[in-house]
Amino acid sequence: MLALGIVFFSESKEQGFWSKFYKIVPGLFVAYMIPAFLTTSGLIAPEWETISEDNKIISHSTNLYYMASRYLLPAALVLMTLSIDLKGVFNLGWKALVMFFAGTVGIVIGGPIALLLIAQISPDLIGVTGPDAVWRGLSTLAGSWIGGGANQTAMLEIYGYNQKLYGGMVFVDIVVANIWMALILIGIGKRNRFNKWLKADTKAIEDLKDKVSKFSESVKRNPSLTDIMIIAAIAFGAVSFAHLASDYLGPYFDTVVSNIENPTTRNIFTFLGSKFFWMISIATLIAIGLSFTKARNYEGAGASKFGSVFIYILVATIGMKMDLTLIFDNGLLILVGLVWMTIHALLLIGVAKLIKAPYFFLAVGSQANVGGAASAPIVASAFHPSLATVGVLLAVFGYAVGTIAAIGCTILMQIVSGA
Repeated sequence: MLALGIVFFSESKEQGFWSKFYKIVPGLFVAYMIPAFLTTSGLIAPEWETISEDNKIISHSTNLYYMASRYLLPAALVLMTLSIDLKGVFNLGWKALVMFFAGTVGIVIGGPIALLLIAQISPDLIGVTGPDAVWRGLSTLAGSWIGGGANQTAMLEIYGYNQKLYGGMVFVDIVVANIWMALILIGIGKRNRFNKWLKADTKAIEDLKDKVSKFSESVKRNPSLTDIMIIAAIAFGAVSFAHLASDYLGPYFDTVVSNIENPTTRNIFTFLGSKFFWMISIATLIAIGLSFTKARNYEGAGASKFGSVFIYILVATIGMKMDLTLIFDNGLLILVGLVWMTIHALLLIGVAKLIKAPYFFLAVGSQANVGGAASAPIVASAFHPSLATVGVLLAVFGYAVGTIAAIGCTILMQIVSGA
């Protein structure tokens, strides 16, 4: 919170160095990087050890990211969706879906191309066979970067990668996905220049933002303590229902899916057993329902601003997981990941240029694949709080197509490896 306070205080300066700095570097990116530097320097730690009085080593880890992603993220989605204009979201049109699927295709073809290119430098990369084969490990990245954690676990199960080596792949996932997210956040600060180069039509997005802003202005009031408490009740009440329902739906669908005889079909629907998937989906559905009631008037008391506070806290906790020095470990696999993500990015840029899609669709379409429901709303809300729901809806597509698209990617990587 101290780091976030420094970011907002410095960003509020209208003259001098900070004014020029934040015209180049977005505040959201700085909010992400300060905790990363604190972790890298050792001032804070996601994991640490202490020695007890009887000389036993005790391992500890922070639960801040878990708290932020499981409680503050769905609460933020509720508060940002309260004033949503659903018709306006659908008016954003087909380009959002095209950019999402362009991102998916970028991941599917990026994996085998990256593996083939880096294998020219280090042939050993595709020489390993059996459970230790690199292509098996990379299959888990494909699952994560198209869908999410549930899809990643499904790929681990399908292709039987050596679980002792799995931690290395998870690390590559975190490093490469975070570097790409950082670049996207920097791009948000230059979105007008990007849109001009893409010759993008941003009218639908601007219309939606204007409509929500005008509604917010029409119901604007100085929030009372009662308003704030009711806003908190709406947000966390919805989150509690979402958690309650997901605790039943996740295990129920996990059982249903595990009883499917065909292994391919079974793994395609693995995401339905994820409590996180149900929790995010249900919280968003509750908020969409509330947007048709008088609850939407709490936008005038600052509902989406409270949601933005929660999003920034989540961004900071994501940054806290990042030790920048570890980028130099697992160098070859990280290089594969970086080339893979570059292909994903180039395809997105090419398609955006072709269909004249705004940078918003490029950024959110990519994060709905690579980051899923945890980061797509962050990127979407950086454009405007009312757009967070677009990130969630596209991320749900990612969960749905994640495993089957990742299987396609893995088959190509297997062919490249000659296995």
